Amino acid sequence: MGQYVNPDNSAFQVALNSEIYIDKTDFIAYTNKVLNTNNALICNSRPRRFGKSITANMLTAYYSKGCNSRQMFDGKKICQDSTFSAHLNRYNVIHFDVQCCRTNVKSAEETIDYIEKNIIQELHQLYPEVDLLHMHSLPDVLAFINNVAGQKFVIIIDEWDALIRDDAQNMKVQERYIDFLRGLFKGTQPTRFLHLAYLTGILPIKKLKTQSALNNFDEFTMLDAKVLAPYIGFTEDEVRILCRQYGRDFDEAKRWYDGYLLGKEHIYNPKAIVSLMMWGEFQSYWSMTGTYESMLFLINRDFDGLKRAILTMLSGETVKVKTASYQNDMVSFKNKDDILTVLIHLGYLAYNKEDRSAFIPNEEIRSEFADAVEENQWTELTELLNSSAKLLDATLEMEAETAAEIVEEMHMGYASGIQYNDENSLSSVISIAYLSAMRYYFKPVRELPTGKGFADLVFFPQKKYSDLPALLIELKWNKSADSAIKQIKEKNYTKAVENYCGEILLVGINYDKKNKIHQCIIEKVKK
Repeated sequence: MGQYVNPDNSAFQVALNSEIYIDKTDFIAYTNKVLNTNNALICNSRPRRFGKSITANMLTAYYSKGCNSRQMFDGKKICQDSTFSAHLNRYNVIHFDVQCCRTNVKSAEETIDYIEKNIIQELHQLYPEVDLLHMHSLPDVLAFINNVAGQKFVIIIDEWDALIRDDAQNMKVQERYIDFLRGLFKGTQPTRFLHLAYLTGILPIKKLKTQSALNNFDEFTMLDAKVLAPYIGFTEDEVRILCRQYGRDFDEAKRWYDGYLLGKEHIYNPKAIVSLMMWGEFQSYWSMTGTYESMLFLINRDFDGLKRAILTMLSGETVKVKTASYQNDMVSFKNKDDILTVLIHLGYLAYNKEDRSAFIPNEEIRSEFADAVEENQWTELTELLNSSAKLLDATLEMEAETAAEIVEEMHMGYASGIQYNDENSLSSVISIAYLSAMRYYFKPVRELPTGKGFADLVFFPQKKYSDLPALLIELKWNKSADSAIKQIKEKNYTKAVENYCGEILLVGINYDKKNKIHQCIIEKVKK
């Protein structure tokens, strides 16, 4: 039992000791399935506070010969799997955290030497009959042990991308590190000494030109988590159960922390949910993750369309993103799509794989973006918010003609880049036009089911602004604002907000394509 070779299970025990622990041990059924196969090389990347280290510690506790973890896993989900006993504590495990190793040396250049030296020393203690101390390359040592003793290893690397992120400008370190990883995992020789490799970090594996530096790995990312989606964070069912246990409002938790769409799974940030359960406050816990400065640096890059895309997403809309060109590092940014892609990996944006679009996932992250763009005093934001504030005031004062004029001005100005092809495009423009409402309202709900149809846009006030009315907006294309109000009433769209106790403003907006004129009607409904 060592620090890096065949470690004990104490790190995972800390997670089990915590007041809130969600059983994700059935993840091990997948790693057991791919053990000793062509799919035994796994890179599972996800943002900070999404349980990366807990998963790495869990795998170590399960596979490591350096401990007896049967009692630890007793009653957990993995016990129900037929492979549980066959692999429990049966393997030589090498587990190290690159970020921790980096902090133990004076410079990034020393990190790989530190890792190799310490692991080789522990391997020498484990195999004293094998002369290892004259060797300095970990891949060569593992191959030698395999040749002499026939032993294979499970290698688990936490924060695998620490050098890629934190020493991004040091190309010498980058090249040395990639070569080190290739020695461990690439080619025929590593297949002889590896049972399984599991890498976890924030970024996917670094690309060299258009190809992954380790293209033999199966990658599970925030762009495509595949079968591992339920293990990336907390699922909706898990959050619902916690809300019942702790007496928290699930609908409010969903509004604040839902939004990461991985396949069919709605995934929640575990750190935020645990903090909500413990302290009961609906607020942003994201700023405590240490990535806020990275986000500021990224969104202030001078790429065409980047700030417009951020403002569009702040209003609750989605933007198309091309993810293929991103090099999976923190320096090789060529365009706004690369910035949006890294923000997805950092957890500041969510990704819809079906239509290849990015969006701000929830209120927690939207508040972080709002603080960031206001802190940087973007001219684009200042101008847009000034017009948007006037529109919101006109709406709340039921000054319909003024509201129509402002929408028209904003369409011709900021929103002119959005093509008016149909009512869906009109909906995007209106969302952007009401951007200032984000100070007082939650992210607008599009296509809210009402029982007899779908309300185009609904703004619910935040609880601290409960004196404000809800806004129920119906949009028409080449018809009339009056027909929009009539549809709201005939189809009883107000039923969609029946749980809201305050006033409701019905806002009907029509766009006449031929004359390029907007018309607006506003009515008040008291419940």
